[in-house]
Amino acid sequence: MSATDPHARRVPCPGCGQPAVFAPSNRWRPFCSERCRTGDLGAWASERYRVPATSTPDTDEAAPPPPPLSD
Repeated sequence: MSATDPHARRVPCPGCGQPAVFAPSNRWRPFCSERCRTGDLGAWASERYRVPATSTPDTDEAAPPPPPLSD
């Protein structure tokens, strides 16, 4: 399948949203171009993509303090 094949599977480019051929003939897949691929890599490198962390209670804080040391 080539990029000009009307039956080639097309997916939205993650960078710009334009249709991109999802086939080995598209060397930037799933992106539509090198520009979109490079922009996405730059976003990862600058940490613009982050997974939100959910704070969970720390198990050390929930434990009672140790008994005082005796001489």
